Amino acid sequence: MVTVFDVPPTKLIENIAEKLKEMNIEEPTWASFVKTGTHKERQPDNDDWWYVRCAALLRKVYTNGPVGIESLRSAYGGRKNKGHKPEKFVKGSGNVLRTALKALEKAELITKTPEGRAIAPKGQSLADNAAKEVMDNMVKENPALSKY
Repeated sequence: MVTVFDVPPTKLIENIAEKLKEMNIEEPTWASFVKTGTHKERQPDNDDWWYVRCAALLRKVYTNGPVGIESLRSAYGGRKNKGHKPEKFVKGSGNVLRTALKALEKAELITKTPEGRAIAPKGQSLADNAAKEVMDNMVKENPALSKY
């Protein structure tokens, strides 16, 4: 059985993002012009960045178990350019993450626990099915991978 751990994350996230777009995950009105953190200078270039972020969050919750907003903010943070001063690490936007997690909770893909957000059975099934599709596509492109 193919799981999330067996396929490349970038291909998996792209596949899950397409599925989330088909499921009509709620995208906020401000998503088209917001930055994803104080370390960014501009908004994302990808028009579908919201679905990609939701897919990445779903994968991260799946792989890391119950996680909280602060650990996710650290994961999505980066170095802030402070001009002539040395660069410093800053966390990512908590509102973007919180809103994305609420949208995934509304779709019943993740659940809220006392330890943090955890993957729901529906979300695990979605991620594993997407991983199987990615693996099948990889085997079609390179038949030598069929032994794995």
